[in-house]
Amino acid sequence: MEEVPTPHAGPGEVRIKVAAAGVCLSDVHLIEGSLTPRRLSGDTVTLGHENAGTIDEVGEGVSGITAGQRVLLRAGEPRDGVVFTRGVDYDGGWAEYAVARADTVVPIPDSLPFEQASFIPDAVSTPWAAITTTAQTQPARAVGVWGIGGLGAHAIQLLRLVGAAPLIAVDPLPAARERALAFGADIALDPADEQFDQAVTNATRGTGLGTAFDFAGVPEVREQAIRCLGENGKLVLVGLSDQPITVTDGIRFSYLGQQILGHYGSRAEHVEQLVTLAELGRLDLSRSVSEILPLSEAPEAVRRLASKQGNPIRIILRP
Repeated sequence: MEEVPTPHAGPGEVRIKVAAAGVCLSDVHLIEGSLTPRRLSGDTVTLGHENAGTIDEVGEGVSGITAGQRVLLRAGEPRDGVVFTRGVDYDGGWAEYAVARADTVVPIPDSLPFEQASFIPDAVSTPWAAITTTAQTQPARAVGVWGIGGLGAHAIQLLRLVGAAPLIAVDPLPAARERALAFGADIALDPADEQFDQAVTNATRGTGLGTAFDFAGVPEVREQAIRCLGENGKLVLVGLSDQPITVTDGIRFSYLGQQILGHYGSRAEHVEQLVTLAELGRLDLSRSVSEILPLSEAPEAVRRLASKQGNPIRIILRP
């Protein structure tokens, strides 16, 4: 933690008094060094790509946005056709104040608490984009979700919302499997269970999965998920990993017309759709706030998430 000068909104920008900021596994990966910024101009960056708060300064040339307005900040900022990520490629919201380009803030209703709004731009919008855009998930088609952490838990909720069925959750932790069932999964399996393959066959009535979502980013998970795919099945890679992907039975993979699709982040429309769904009561994010800590305890929040203490979905920092 360090003291820095209070930033000011430049032309086309706004300054947000941060009310809540999510702690994501990507932040842990950045700190550990397994994820590195691609476009960071200097040597340091303020973390935090999941943020919500109140507009308190409006820069020159900004219209339609006023001081006092409640907003969340989109995690990405397009620049010349390339997306720069907040809290990765430029300063994020683990701070009292954050500056954002005016077209990257999204108004939120009074009914949506800052703590819940803050993590919509990644923990909710990333699985939503993977489900609706990358996978183009169809209702009443079997789906599997590997890794019921921060993103996977929301994926369960969202897949149920779009009608995926049956919905199979996979996680080695009993608490995560219990959470998956509470969030709407039809069945929750331990990937190490000797009867795993048979359980998937029974749940899908022998057709296999239409889509498998990997939120864990683990090579063994991806191999297991591929084995569970049915005809024209898709494996969608959401969890980040620098490890190679292995297709053990390439003939079967090709014969069944299966696909592996990469996925990263979300677009503006995904965030706006989710705000609407939350405002109308279609999406309940209250259960996702595992803990709220002061900003000064950010290192402790990172430690708890990295060690999965309490099996958190989202730990929130409050400046």
